[in-house]
Amino acid sequence: MPKIKTNRAAAKRFKCTGSGKYTFSKSHASHILTKKTRKRKRGLRQKQIIDATNMKQVRRMLPYG
Repeated sequence: MPKIKTNRAAAKRFKCTGSGKYTFSKSHASHILTKKTRKRKRGLRQKQIIDATNMKQVRRMLPYG
């Protein structure tokens, strides 16, 4: 059987946690930061966990964790 290819774009965006969930970084945190509030920028630094509705697609793109 041939191996399944990993989607490289998804591999750069999502990381697998120890419990099998996937985390990602939030968008809009890299530039035009002067107009964003301190609270908003602080929230953008936090990692987010993929919700259950998108988990199937992410697992398909990253077959080897």
